[in-house]
Amino acid sequence: MTATTLPLVQAGQGAQDGACCAPIAREPLSEGDAAELAVLLKAVADPVRLRLLSMIGSHAGGEACVCDLTDAFDLTAPTISHHLKVLRTAGLIGSERRGTWVYYWIIPDTVNRLGALFAPLTAPAVAR
Repeated sequence: MTATTLPLVQAGQGAQDGACCAPIAREPLSEGDAAELAVLLKAVADPVRLRLLSMIGSHAGGEACVCDLTDAFDLTAPTISHHLKVLRTAGLIGSERRGTWVYYWIIPDTVNRLGALFAPLTAPAVAR
């Protein structure tokens, strides 16, 4: 493990530029940003899709074959395909057909955008 030196910041310093807060607590979202983020949030709002996203992201090698995903659920193959299509349409995963099987991987920029929406949320916004 490599040690990293981080700068110390005085309490309250940087608060005026929103550096301490997640985008959702820094300022109101624009209508366009809210619409884009709502698509991502809707895609992961289903427990099956959330599990699929987690399984794909944590799979060895960074990608998972659909054949490795279907056995984890008590659902039909068309239902799993539907959930994967929702994740793909939202831009959270990518896919590629290789012979008989389709392989899926996480699209880091999109997943990170979703994660950055709430983290790090260290304190509630101060009324202005």
